[in-house]
Amino acid sequence: MDKIKEGHKIKAWASSYQEVTRWLAKIQDKSQASCNLYHFCKWTKKTPMELLELKEKDSQISPPPNFVEKFLDDFCSDGNEEFSNSRKYNVSINVKSFFKWNYRDLAKASGIVSLEKVKPYNALSKEGLRKLWNRALNPRDRALVPFVTSTGIAKETLSNLTWGHLEENWEQKDLPCIEIETELLKGHGKGRYKGVRQITFLTPEAKRELINYKEWMEDKLERKLTQEEHIWLETYRPYKPLNYQMLGNLVTSLSDKAKVPFTLHDGRRWINTALEQIGISPNWARKIRGRKVRGEEAPYSQPAINQLKEKFREAVPLLEFTSERPQVPKEVQERLAQMEAEQKELKRKYGIFRKTRHIKSDEADRAPEGENCEDGEHCAAQQIIEEENLAGFLSENWKVAAVLPSGKVVIQRA
Repeated sequence: MDKIKEGHKIKAWASSYQEVTRWLAKIQDKSQASCNLYHFCKWTKKTPMELLELKEKDSQISPPPNFVEKFLDDFCSDGNEEFSNSRKYNVSINVKSFFKWNYRDLAKASGIVSLEKVKPYNALSKEGLRKLWNRALNPRDRALVPFVTSTGIAKETLSNLTWGHLEENWEQKDLPCIEIETELLKGHGKGRYKGVRQITFLTPEAKRELINYKEWMEDKLERKLTQEEHIWLETYRPYKPLNYQMLGNLVTSLSDKAKVPFTLHDGRRWINTALEQIGISPNWARKIRGRKVRGEEAPYSQPAINQLKEKFREAVPLLEFTSERPQVPKEVQERLAQMEAEQKELKRKYGIFRKTRHIKSDEADRAPEGENCEDGEHCAAQQIIEEENLAGFLSENWKVAAVLPSGKVVIQRA
């Protein structure tokens, strides 16, 4: 309750100063920024206007006394134990931002804080993400978790994402592509960020949850969602888009309920780890994360996107987490169907008809022994394997003989 009261107090304080209101209109995280400026003003015992007037005096005195810079240096000094190191760092950034947008830039050398990471990054696991996903209260929240761990889209961009960013007929695509223009990414296309675009994809499970959420939202709205509408909306009337702060609060609340440490930025680390494991090139990983591509011109042609999609496909088993049992990849399912069709055609053509062998329960976990083989495995006519290992054996000219009640697969040499 104290935090809520303090929040209302700081909001009222910020709105009473035109200079603060002007500044907040130009930045994303208004709540935390105004809180940091408030505590700096409280520490200096000066109002925002008084601080700006102090900076104005610098231009009238030679050499300039740099009163505000010295205040900021003292605030960030090691002797000030009232605030943590990371809090000082954020206050320094917000104070400099306040002066910048009021056209009174502070010296860059002021308010330097040596920020050393004390806490390690959240150690994500499929079990933890599945628990987080299962604790979601509605289809929107259930869609958000696999969405961010599939696409790696940053929080600021998420708050501005529309249905039009997904490729046409995305519901029918196996790995839907999402293209995001430079204005919605870090740097907003200015300076060294000019021309940056993000090309990323949805895993099958992320697509499934997004379709469920979209249908659920359309039922609540009693109409179809348009391409121009934001993807992430409030779940109550008037169904406004979730802003930067709301998205952060939503994930924090979900993390607390599930007792699984997680932030939206952890979603970016999850996908980056998967991309590293499949050996993707640094430039391709940068495209997927929406970062500046080094030493490459116009890398966003359709052939390049198709190549990127095929490489992303290799990371799908590492990214997906909603099912405890590994899913048979689509290409394996297609090959099994093709083999079955070929076998049926051969039987029809040559008149070969015989009953399918049924595996009895007492045989379920026994593999036929190999003849004239030291280990009884690599020379065996048949083997029993786990479903997730099936693809590798199929590529070595083995074929499926039967599926056991346990879910394991009997294979034999083709």
